[in-house]
Amino acid sequence: MSNVILKNIKKRYDNDKTVINNVNLEIKDKEFIVLVGSSGCGKSTLLRMIAGLENITSGEIYIGDKKVNDVPPKDRDIAFVFQSYALYPHMSVRENIAFGLKMRKVPKAEIEKKVQEASEILNLTEYLDRKPKQLSGGQRQRVALGRAIVRNPKVFLMDEPLSNLDAKLRVQMRSEIKKLHEKLQTTFIYVTHDQTEALTMGDRIVVLNNGDIQQVGTPDEIYNHPKNTFVAGFIGSPQMNFINGKYLGLDENILYGIRPEKMVKADGNIKLSADIDISEMLGSEKIAYFNIGEHKCSAVLPSDVQIGKTIELSINQADLYKFDMQTKEAIN
Repeated sequence: MSNVILKNIKKRYDNDKTVINNVNLEIKDKEFIVLVGSSGCGKSTLLRMIAGLENITSGEIYIGDKKVNDVPPKDRDIAFVFQSYALYPHMSVRENIAFGLKMRKVPKAEIEKKVQEASEILNLTEYLDRKPKQLSGGQRQRVALGRAIVRNPKVFLMDEPLSNLDAKLRVQMRSEIKKLHEKLQTTFIYVTHDQTEALTMGDRIVVLNNGDIQQVGTPDEIYNHPKNTFVAGFIGSPQMNFINGKYLGLDENILYGIRPEKMVKADGNIKLSADIDISEMLGSEKIAYFNIGEHKCSAVLPSDVQIGKTIELSINQADLYKFDMQTKEAIN
């Protein structure tokens, strides 16, 4: 079993700054789970604590049935893929992939077999004798993945592995990492600040903010049923609009949320008129930005819609989310 359990995990530094607040989380065997949040939310710290690279202040971590609080990283049966490729420039692809096994004095024949298997999974066979400088960014990241695969670990930990790649390569590598998970059938814990990566890759998503878990759920649950305004605003691009009810002719004690792509329904029963601040052309669609009262809002429109200084919008009341004005929690 390669499930991971976090019980009452806290992390506080010497300056008394708390970065992880009593986190409880069970990651299932063979699950692909994504930790997502903005910079400084604690997601990488949490990952490093699972790996044993960061001490915990209190709480318990289990990998499988084993409590690993005092187990060194090398004995936790995990593989860590970092943001930087961290490849040895003087070594070939073959030597880079095999390096960890060689340090563990694995027999040469077994090393060769594992390297060959990993290179076939990652389409690196024809590059085994090249040096890292002869590879593209995506190929280098695949080598880093290969170095982790040959370990045959219980758990893969990935800390923003695609952030150094260009947009096109990130899309390609997202797909490749998902396929890799399906082939290896082991547990993946993946950290990112990119909510698109989270939605497209995760079986479940853990949304973090200031060291606290805001919500855990499938991509559908996180996107369509956010538990509070933080989750609703963080997941989705452009982010959800929040509008006081009084500007919609509704209950002014409720904060309403509406996705930008839902602000153009011709048959909506709430009509709005707003002055455009700026618009952006994004190929098949364009985004208009404007204010409703004190709230900054946006609407996603078809690219052929002509935008003047004023925009007329229509909202279907069924598309509105409701949040408590004080607690910012969702109202069912």
